[in-house]
Amino acid sequence: MTDTHWAVLEPLLPDAAGRGRPAIWSKRQLIDGIRWRVRTGAPWRDVPACYGPWQTVYGLFRR
Repeated sequence: MTDTHWAVLEPLLPDAAGRGRPAIWSKRQLIDGIRWRVRTGAPWRDVPACYGPWQTVYGLFRR
Protein backbone atom coordinates (compact mmCIF):
# COMPACT_ATOMS: atom_id res chain seq x y z
CA MET A 1 0.00 0.00 0.00
CA THR A 2 1.42 3.35 -0.93
CA ASP A 3 1.79 6.21 1.53
CA THR A 4 -0.92 8.11 -0.34
CA HIS A 5 -3.39 5.24 0.02
CA TRP A 6 -2.50 4.86 3.70
CA ALA A 7 -3.02 8.59 4.33
CA VAL A 8 -6.59 8.21 3.06
CA LEU A 9 -7.33 4.99 4.97
CA GLU A 10 -5.72 5.72 8.34
CA PRO A 11 -8.21 8.37 9.55
CA LEU A 12 -11.07 5.92 8.89
CA LEU A 13 -9.70 3.32 11.31
CA PRO A 14 -10.71 3.46 14.98
CA ASP A 15 -8.14 4.74 17.46
CA ALA A 16 -6.64 2.45 20.08
CA ALA A 17 -8.84 2.26 23.16
CA GLY A 18 -5.89 2.99 25.44
CA ARG A 19 -6.54 -0.13 27.50
CA GLY A 20 -4.52 -3.30 27.54
CA ARG A 21 -1.04 -3.85 26.24
CA PRO A 22 0.35 -1.79 23.38
CA ALA A 23 0.13 -3.19 19.87
CA ILE A 24 3.22 -4.95 18.56
CA TRP A 25 2.16 -4.89 14.91
CA SER A 26 1.04 -1.72 13.16
CA LYS A 27 -2.38 -1.61 11.55
CA ARG A 28 -0.67 -0.92 8.24
CA GLN A 29 1.32 -4.19 8.43
CA LEU A 30 -1.79 -6.16 9.33
CA ILE A 31 -3.86 -4.60 6.56
CA ASP A 32 -1.06 -5.32 4.10
CA GLY A 33 -1.21 -8.94 5.32
CA ILE A 34 -4.95 -9.04 4.65
CA ARG A 35 -4.40 -7.59 1.19
CA TRP A 36 -1.66 -10.15 0.49
CA ARG A 37 -3.91 -13.03 1.51
CA VAL A 38 -6.88 -11.80 -0.54
CA ARG A 39 -4.69 -11.10 -3.58
CA THR A 40 -2.98 -14.52 -3.57
CA GLY A 41 -5.82 -16.68 -2.30
CA ALA A 42 -3.40 -18.56 -0.04
CA PRO A 43 -4.52 -20.08 3.27
CA TRP A 44 -4.36 -17.80 6.32
CA ARG A 45 -1.57 -19.89 7.81
CA ASP A 46 0.64 -19.03 4.82
CA VAL A 47 0.59 -15.25 5.43
CA PRO A 48 4.27 -14.17 5.56
CA ALA A 49 5.65 -13.36 9.01
CA CYS A 50 6.55 -9.81 7.95
CA TYR A 51 2.83 -8.97 8.20
CA GLY A 52 2.51 -10.37 11.72
CA PRO A 53 1.21 -13.66 13.06
CA TRP A 54 -1.49 -15.12 10.83
CA GLN A 55 -3.88 -15.28 13.79
CA THR A 56 -3.56 -11.52 14.32
CA VAL A 57 -4.02 -10.75 10.64
CA TYR A 58 -7.06 -13.03 10.50
CA GLY A 59 -8.50 -11.53 13.68
CA LEU A 60 -8.39 -8.02 12.20
CA PHE A 61 -9.94 -9.35 8.99
CA ARG A 62 -12.81 -10.88 10.98
CA ARG A 63 -13.42 -7.67 12.95
